[in-house]
Amino acid sequence: MNKYKTLHIWMILPMIVMQMGIFRDYWGDFSENAWSVHIHYWTGTIWYVYLIIQPYFATHGQISQHRTNGIIGMFLAGGVCLTALSMMHRDIETTQKALATPEQFGPFQPWFFFGVAAVEIVMMTAFGFAILKSIIHRKEIENHAWWLISTVFIIMMPALGRGIQNVYVGMHIKEFPNIDIILPIYYTQILIIGMLLLGAWKYDKLKHPATLLALGVNLFIFMLEPIGRSENMQLLLKTLIKG
Repeated sequence: MNKYKTLHIWMILPMIVMQMGIFRDYWGDFSENAWSVHIHYWTGTIWYVYLIIQPYFATHGQISQHRTNGIIGMFLAGGVCLTALSMMHRDIETTQKALATPEQFGPFQPWFFFGVAAVEIVMMTAFGFAILKSIIHRKEIENHAWWLISTVFIIMMPALGRGIQNVYVGMHIKEFPNIDIILPIYYTQILIIGMLLLGAWKYDKLKHPATLLALGVNLFIFMLEPIGRSENMQLLLKTLIKG
């Protein structure tokens, strides 16, 4: 347990990275965001906060507080997962808008939003699985903790990816609309994988199933473009995700 004494401090780093990534995208048009966006943002943010305070309680003699918060935390985790899935029709609607008015979307073609929808299904499925595993292993401290920590790296991409993509587009604005929008996603994945492996190395969890799951999800995201361009995948997503 002693090696986790400072875990709460280390968990502040991904929280900051996530907030920096999503800051402009969320707060830049705060009043125009849909209600579902607000709910998802705040459940996700509070979930990250829980992943900071829960290790602190567990390693500083406040087990009762840790267990009580854990019950609330599972409620929040469900909110993060379900609100993300409920918002996916927005991606499908955006593909239609990008097709109808391509001049408004510039380099963001319909395939990009189809690809985002596909990888988000994988991310949220993996997130839910990791939460269930943390519950199953709740009496095995190290397994329980690492399954929960892995969720940070499983769902970090959308927030961080938007931030890095915004910066990249800004740096290449003179080339608009001929900007490679998938390249900043690759940069994002390299950064997330680097943080995941660094954390796993520090806590001796490089071979843990949760690490491998988070790694697999982030490697899968490298396939966003070919998946998004697949006509069969586009048809499947339009069939599955109805408004």
